[in-house]
Amino acid sequence: MVRRAALLLLAAALGACAEERGDGLRDDPFAADPLLARALNDPLMADPDLAYRNEANAAVTIPAAHALPPFARTDEAALAAREAARLELLEGGRVPDLPDAAPDAAPERALGAGPAGLGEARTAADMLAAAGAPERCAEGLEEGFAFAADLPAAARLMPHAMVQQAAGGERAGSEGAEGRASPCAARIVRYLTPAAGEDVLHYHFVRAGRAGLSPRLRDAPERLLVGQGDRERLVLAVRKGPGGMTAVDLVWWRP
Repeated sequence: MVRRAALLLLAAALGACAEERGDGLRDDPFAADPLLARALNDPLMADPDLAYRNEANAAVTIPAAHALPPFARTDEAALAAREAARLELLEGGRVPDLPDAAPDAAPERALGAGPAGLGEARTAADMLAAAGAPERCAEGLEEGFAFAADLPAAARLMPHAMVQQAAGGERAGSEGAEGRASPCAARIVRYLTPAAGEDVLHYHFVRAGRAGLSPRLRDAPERLLVGQGDRERLVLAVRKGPGGMTAVDLVWWRP
């Protein structure tokens, strides 16, 4: 009799446990919907090509070889760029004033842009040719934004610059970005800035002068800064860009 009563109590206890577990399962959404559980627990996968095409979060999905879209200019952005440039220059000492353009610099063909200017050049090689660089400097040119971060002191970009195009080549005997060599070192950069054109010229004028390039300004065929040193050359042009920005074309080479 006692044994029978014990068995009945054990059966009742097991039934209660089973009922309690069943109620818990019904409250668990993953148990009720296995498709939901699979969707949440499976590893996440992404197609890099599709992620690039969807630029809702372009700041994190944009590839290194794709230029960021230009922003519209604002007075606040222009002032911030100007002040950042001036503070950077003041770290190197007194900042000289920007001089007037040379009255007639036509004979200086080897130091400036060709008849059409840098703005009409479409490729890095065209920009080198327009700037008066030797043809051999176009050999071994490579496109890549890394070249905009690897510039000599004379050609350093103005603060708040937004690079749109960059290319370069390394001197023979040194390895370039892809292990190839060029007969001369060269850097070609196109960038946008909210700063005014005269502020851009002032920044690069001081930079070039401190690097020993004897910079001069020209007004034809476009607003230009040209500089020549013992071992390097610089040609820089400014013009109106999209959204009120200032577009800058920079060509530097060391023969």
